[in-house]
Amino acid sequence: MSGRWLSIIGIGEDGRSGLSAAALRLVDGADLIIGGRRHLDLIGDTRGEKAEWEKPLEATATTILARRGSPVVVLVSGDPFWFGAGATLARSIPLDEMLVVPSPSSFSIAAARLGWPLQEVTTLGLNMPGYTPLVRRHVHHGRRILALALNSTTAGEIAALLTTAGFGHSEMIVMEALGGSRERIRRATADTFDFTSVDPLNIIGIKVVAGPDAQAIPFTSGLPDSYFENDGQLTKREVRSVTLSSLRPGAGELLWDVGAGSGSIGIEWMLAHPSNRAIGIERDEARAARAMRNAVALGVPHLGIEIGAAPDALRELAEPDAIFIGCGTAGGAVIEACWAALKPGGRIVANAVTIESELGLLAAYHGHGGTLTRLSVERAEPVGSRTTWRPALPIMQWVAQKPAGAS
Repeated sequence: MSGRWLSIIGIGEDGRSGLSAAALRLVDGADLIIGGRRHLDLIGDTRGEKAEWEKPLEATATTILARRGSPVVVLVSGDPFWFGAGATLARSIPLDEMLVVPSPSSFSIAAARLGWPLQEVTTLGLNMPGYTPLVRRHVHHGRRILALALNSTTAGEIAALLTTAGFGHSEMIVMEALGGSRERIRRATADTFDFTSVDPLNIIGIKVVAGPDAQAIPFTSGLPDSYFENDGQLTKREVRSVTLSSLRPGAGELLWDVGAGSGSIGIEWMLAHPSNRAIGIERDEARAARAMRNAVALGVPHLGIEIGAAPDALRELAEPDAIFIGCGTAGGAVIEACWAALKPGGRIVANAVTIESELGLLAAYHGHGGTLTRLSVERAEPVGSRTTWRPALPIMQWVAQKPAGAS
């Protein structure tokens, strides 16, 4: 095709034999073939020069662009635009200069092996360091998950995660080197998993089975307080649920959680959508570490943590779409710094429990508008042989949206 000098070709474990005649013509006519070591071995001898991916991956785009106009082939696994390198290259190279020739993805092959309707399966790319905990949010009884592994230890890490969360009876199917001569499929429950010598190229199927003490992560805000390790610095479930509703998380948005404590607000913000981001600002290092442990345990390991006191700790952070200011942090200087940093159209929510911090919210209400709400929660607790209502400290909540034209 005229002008399309770059070809991105998906290749499977069957190598050349699995490529179409058109794909083979592109490979054999290329001056440069780039891929991982495995891809280059699979394609065999070529007329053109071979080169491995550079690290970071984006650096390879510079090498490719230096050959602009000459025939270049990039070899990737399966479908280049499903957890593949296609999106990375498309950020630097116009689409009208490239031709994409996908092969069946590992998810498609895995679903075919298991007889699972792919449209009903949760698919996860865990092929980056630190991504294994992402499984946690998707573990619900009866669900089926396909997870692309980072390496030979990923399956064991998932087994330990499932067992700890009360899903030890879940079936795990480890599928190695799918589509090639080394293909192997093994099954075990998470709590009996002991596979050794797992091929680094593997995909893991999970049929989720909840035990009697399983802790699934619900799809609504307001996780049980017991899900969070804490030292008492925790926005309680009822107030947290209202707070998340007031923050109105949207896909791909960034939250500042000022005075993060146990990290519960930032964590639930990220659970609202996989593309959401949050930065917890916390001056106490022990609490910051605890918030990070909670984030990993609840499936959002990429919660950002900034150790320091507001407003000074806010100066170098990315511009937020929404800000939450916790009860112990809602002073006037912090509120004004947050308001100035907030994107136009962004939302700010601040909770106060002391009279002094309530005065700060009252001033913010008069200065910036919004709403003030008083939240009071009582929980039934035993008194001797009887039951009474035990009130929690009342919360004042200020909610405001920055005008779209504001600076």
